[in-house]
Amino acid sequence: MQKMDPFLLFISIVFIFSFTCKYYQKLKYKLPPGPFPWPVLGNLPNIEPDVSKCLDNWSQTYGRIISIWVGSTLNVVVSSSELAEEVLKDKDQVLAHRPRNKAVSIMSRNGKGILWADYGPQYARLRKICMLELFSQKGTEAFRPIREGEVRAMIESIYKDSTCLDNKQDDNLFLRKYLNPVVLNSVSMLVLGSRFLTREGVTNELGSEFKAIFGDEMKLATSLTPAEHIWWLNWIFRFRNKAFSGLLARRDSLIRAIMEEHKKVCDAKQHLVDSLLNLQETSNGICDEDITGLLWDVTTAGMETSTVVVEYTMAQLVKNPRLQLKAQEELDHVIGNKRVMSESDISNLPYLRCVVKEALRLHPPAPFLQPHKANADVKIGGYDIPEGTNIHVNVRAIGRDPEIWKDSLEFKPERFLEEDVEMKGYDFRLLPFGAGRRMCPAAQLGINLATSMIGHLLHHFNWSLPDAVVPEEIDLSAIPGSPSFLKTPLQVVPTLRLPAHLYKHESYDAK
Repeated sequence: MQKMDPFLLFISIVFIFSFTCKYYQKLKYKLPPGPFPWPVLGNLPNIEPDVSKCLDNWSQTYGRIISIWVGSTLNVVVSSSELAEEVLKDKDQVLAHRPRNKAVSIMSRNGKGILWADYGPQYARLRKICMLELFSQKGTEAFRPIREGEVRAMIESIYKDSTCLDNKQDDNLFLRKYLNPVVLNSVSMLVLGSRFLTREGVTNELGSEFKAIFGDEMKLATSLTPAEHIWWLNWIFRFRNKAFSGLLARRDSLIRAIMEEHKKVCDAKQHLVDSLLNLQETSNGICDEDITGLLWDVTTAGMETSTVVVEYTMAQLVKNPRLQLKAQEELDHVIGNKRVMSESDISNLPYLRCVVKEALRLHPPAPFLQPHKANADVKIGGYDIPEGTNIHVNVRAIGRDPEIWKDSLEFKPERFLEEDVEMKGYDFRLLPFGAGRRMCPAAQLGINLATSMIGHLLHHFNWSLPDAVVPEEIDLSAIPGSPSFLKTPLQVVPTLRLPAHLYKHESYDAK
């Protein structure tokens, strides 16, 4: 009798074991419907490069709650406001953990910080610190001059580039170039007390190292994606331990250098790093790893989201000149042409707020909320969700649901004048920042910054398309992934609307 090849025997055993586990789960639990999973690989062979579009298509086929097997891990995707309410409110306590794959576990030191921590006393404590020190009304107001200064610097930069004699031959601007410095500097000043970019838009040494480490982390994690989802390939991580260790060492060195600098210098303005260091001195329970993880998480989480929102909003307003004009008429009425906008004006600009809200409905910075993880067996939508399942809320699909929104794919800010839908996590029709225990703590700060940037852009300039481009040709498709940047960066032509002295950063007088 001929002996079976050992490799084929091993593959056969793995195949049979995987098939048996999935079949057992299907018999034991009433799982949500979904595409048929292959043994070992699950639905990995069928997932398209644009994951968001792929899951949208499957939801249309199988329903608002579906099961997707990624290797041997069960993922459940919900795409309706009612199911989102179950996940984020009714069953929130059971679903408040975060799933961490191998790469995330290593880079987050098994959930240190706030972004990837499981829900528990330490997470609650770190979140409370963020809310009290940074994201409370008092904290948001304390750092308003910094945000407004960065926005004014953006306006001056656009003014100089659009009026420069050398630029007259080509007065088209790529808007994203001017948005990134505002967001990066606002976040880095808030958290670390240091800017990442100079006023001229050049990345400094701190910003270069920070972005390099973050980029290397993403590349390393992405390169190991197949090994993440197939358990018998996990051994590959052993060969990348040195790379992970090197990145962690660079990150620790960078953050600790900032911490040491703040220990030496007494700054009257308390940044997050100062608050954490003071807390470490006055109480137990917070270590250097907690501080490093929290500072890294808060900074990286806010680096790009506002840029995505502002660029999409401006794309829609250039595509719809009538809406741009309506927003500008409101700005002219409330602010006039003798001063510049301040964040304190936002409460008197209802149409501008509706414009931002409509952009967040159609184009949330990320199509899915950060995943949740079931820490016990639970039911959602009448289906069984076993312990350990990853839960994904498709906020972009909910924001475009024709059963909720009339003309759901059209950009209509007026809809929010007719019915006010809030974004504080209580109305599950609009969830760009999530809801419940894991809602983004910086939601209001992000809204304020995006609204201020859009308001200044509209108040200072008229915006049009290059001569060879018509509105119908604007590509509003997104790059797959998170955050969801415009696939084709927005190219626009600004013309001045205000007296020249109001474009100078020095003329700004904080209210």
